[in-house]
Amino acid sequence: MKKNTNILPHKIGDSHIRLLRIYKIVIESGGFSAAQVELNISRSAISLAMTELESLLRMKLCYRGRSGFSVTEQGKQVYQSALLLLGNIENFRAEINAINTELIGELNIGITDNLVTMEEMRITRALSALKHRAPGVIINIRMMPPNDIETAILNGQLHVGVVPEFRTLTGFNYTPLYQEQSQLFCSDQHPLFHSETDTISDSSLGKYDAVLPSYPQSAEIKQQQSYLNATATATDREGIAFLILTGRFIGFLPTHFAKRWTTLDKMRSIESHTRKFNTKFSAIVNKGARSHSILDAYIAELEKT
Repeated sequence: MKKNTNILPHKIGDSHIRLLRIYKIVIESGGFSAAQVELNISRSAISLAMTELESLLRMKLCYRGRSGFSVTEQGKQVYQSALLLLGNIENFRAEINAINTELIGELNIGITDNLVTMEEMRITRALSALKHRAPGVIINIRMMPPNDIETAILNGQLHVGVVPEFRTLTGFNYTPLYQEQSQLFCSDQHPLFHSETDTISDSSLGKYDAVLPSYPQSAEIKQQQSYLNATATATDREGIAFLILTGRFIGFLPTHFAKRWTTLDKMRSIESHTRKFNTKFSAIVNKGARSHSILDAYIAELEKT
């Protein structure tokens, strides 16, 4: 017997889009209970929606019950397809708004962690200017690792990202934003905090435990950190700060991020004149993406700052 490939109805209406939006929130929230707050509907309403969607698609999307919540392999594929569909709908809305000249729609931004303390505040000022210019714009910010931001922009989940410029990829347009300086830090609980020695050799520093980032770094930065005794890693700068503050580790942090502790004498830099490096940050957009009036307006505001 020939398998029926026409699972969905010929016309996908608002009711189907609504089910997919609910499913997207359920997956991103990690279950029905957590999704209740985001969706502002009851757990039973969510359950009914999921049952209806599974019946419509004729496949099991997720398991829920006493054993917990989990997504099936088919459910994961449906989620990715739903992201593309909902993203295309948003892009269509943005294009129609561009024709109508009024900026109404969403701007989805991915940002590398802990840039909010940069004194230049270019991201913040550009967002403020955009919101003043277009009050109807909805802004969604996601804090993500750089590699995830690049992937999300290419597949249409994000419109723009802010990432360290360790490499230049041909698929993106880059708008330079910041140059961030990082220095080697220890906390007030560490033996080096009260050291009166101005110069500390690499071998001496290598005797102390250090925390290194597990996210990508340039070859120059890796060389600067090569002498450290790496006994811990962290996926972001906040994780590095946590371990430095234990008094058991040394590690590199951006000076703007560490300032909250250095001003309270909870941290100090080690050989700040030599143990340092700079990281460039840029806003990136998909070079091959369709014109998006809200994104274009935001990039224009970034360039003004």
